[in-house]
Amino acid sequence: MYLEEYYSLLFYVGFSLFLSLILFLLSFFLAVSSGDPEKLSAYECGFNPFEDARSQFDIRFYLVAILFIIFDLEISFLFPWSLTLNTIGNVGFWSMMVFLFILTVGFVYEWQKGALEWE
Repeated sequence: MYLEEYYSLLFYVGFSLFLSLILFLLSFFLAVSSGDPEKLSAYECGFNPFEDARSQFDIRFYLVAILFIIFDLEISFLFPWSLTLNTIGNVGFWSMMVFLFILTVGFVYEWQKGALEWE
């Protein structure tokens, strides 16, 4: 009795699986493939490998990546805050001001330490 409501969903899932299988098989059989040695190499960027893949990287790459992730994620808190600003009141406003102050202090600290300089 209740299963009749799911027939359209079952038809949709079955049709999408059938269509994706057909498209996959068509692209597999009809696609032109050229075995270019550069394309088949482990390094597709066009440069010849000059060192071992397990060589050490400069710590500045990791530092820039971590700083980007930290500040990118912290700034992403501003979007929901700005959308709900009229409903959260003064407590929400001032808590975000404290958050932004701490974020600014961290940014000034890393700027003074030279973490943003690339020499």
